[in-house]
Amino acid sequence: MSDTFVHRLPTPEEALPGRAERAFPLPEKHAELGTPLLGPYPEGTEIADFALGCFWGAERRFWRTPGVWTTLVGFQGGRTPHPVSDEVASGRTGHAETVRVVFDPRRVTYAQLLRVFWEGHDPTQGMRQGNDIGTHCRSALFVHAPQQEEAAEASRVAYQRALSDAGHGGITTEIQSAEAFPFYPGETRHQQYLHHNPLGYCGFGGTGVACPAGTS
Repeated sequence: MSDTFVHRLPTPEEALPGRAERAFPLPEKHAELGTPLLGPYPEGTEIADFALGCFWGAERRFWRTPGVWTTLVGFQGGRTPHPVSDEVASGRTGHAETVRVVFDPRRVTYAQLLRVFWEGHDPTQGMRQGNDIGTHCRSALFVHAPQQEEAAEASRVAYQRALSDAGHGGITTEIQSAEAFPFYPGETRHQQYLHHNPLGYCGFGGTGVACPAGTS
């Protein structure tokens, strides 16, 4: 990654141009759950997008959450359409590594998924998570409906209180519109990485501070 784009996002002029369509095929099914990665998704399911650093370990935590129907990893929050992972790692796309979660709201609520998100990383670190450094490792929520935005904002406020009480700094998590920032799937080698590589790098861990129940 260029040092220029470690701690700041590229301007439109600096961003890589990308491409008109995805540059690689994807498997049809989730390697762990056996459900379609790209749909069609069952009627009544909802979509939520979470960026919390390296997506390998984060995806596993979400696919292990009861009520989650499928997950896939990709890139979101940037300017480059249909990027590949090397481009994202360069810092010149503006994307964050993101987990897309398709869930049944009758079995797991968005609020419960937010707790997985907040407790799974340190949202005060800016453009990094632990040893993973760069804009692609930042913390972000990409919301799909006003109800998700309201819940995300409320949970951020509540978790900040809990973090402050425990001596941590300010939350740097972005809350952005998923409509404004489309999700682009990552390459096959990243999908369900820890299913295929059980002893592989996880990079998933939080502050140890619990997210207050009933806050979102």
